[in-house]
Amino acid sequence: MTRKMVSLFLCAALLCACLPALGEGLTLTDMTGREIVLEKPAEKIVALTASDVEIIYALGAGDLLVGRGEYCDYPEEVLEKPVVKSGAETNLEEILALEPDVVIMATMAQTKDQVEALEKAGVKVIVSDAQNLEGVYTAISMIGQITGKNAEADTIIGEMKETFASVKEKAQNTGKTVYFEVSPLEWGLWAAGSGTFMDELAEICGLTNAFADVEGWGAVTEEDVKERDPDYIVTTSMYWGEGPTPVEEIMGRNGWDSLKAVQNGQVFNADSNAITRPGPRLMDAAVALYDFISGAEAEAPAA
Repeated sequence: MTRKMVSLFLCAALLCACLPALGEGLTLTDMTGREIVLEKPAEKIVALTASDVEIIYALGAGDLLVGRGEYCDYPEEVLEKPVVKSGAETNLEEILALEPDVVIMATMAQTKDQVEALEKAGVKVIVSDAQNLEGVYTAISMIGQITGKNAEADTIIGEMKETFASVKEKAQNTGKTVYFEVSPLEWGLWAAGSGTFMDELAEICGLTNAFADVEGWGAVTEEDVKERDPDYIVTTSMYWGEGPTPVEEIMGRNGWDSLKAVQNGQVFNADSNAITRPGPRLMDAAVALYDFISGAEAEAPAA
């Protein structure tokens, strides 16, 4: 057998060996444990959740997005994408009209019937459910697989871990507590408890979550907050330009003037979207929180 024939034979053998793998496509497991098989990386995606849209753009895959949930507003260019209703108002007809091959939705936005209806129509449904930082990394990796951006996903995850490690190294342990107010008084107080990415941000910044005894995101009372008397209060409320700012509203609450955080002016209005969405901007939220705490520490009155 000639050298040329040997080379042709080897090439043919390698090609045949690859064919089954190509036929199997891409197999992944979403964050509810469902196994999904894609023939190839997605080409047309509808994403209903703001954090997943942010991940898609961070990966450099924004061109694949053909539709977004109504609350998906970052980065700015996403506003040019068609809007579909999401959450309890999810409209399957709107989604199908965009002819996506993949829909990404969160556990809060999806029902079994909706998933089955979409998949019956030939659309793959992938569910994300990031509650903590490890979940965020999983979501980024999963969406990296979906979009064919695995290397980019690894880069983002690495950058996040490096940023958190840097902040943690600078922060040390302050021995102080923080209360994350994720729902303001007028709507009923809710706090971030243990098992959440905000709880982890507290630890990264050298703080202890005042509501670490609450699992996940939970309703609390004014009395609960007063009893814990946190050193810092972080509000995620947005300011619309009228009336008192979120910080002014908290500082002016009846009976809250006895709290250490209020007395010392250590109430921080975090970027609502950055700190509440389980995506890459959590590293920006960690840096901003650390910057506030380190500044507040320097300005705090002597005991």
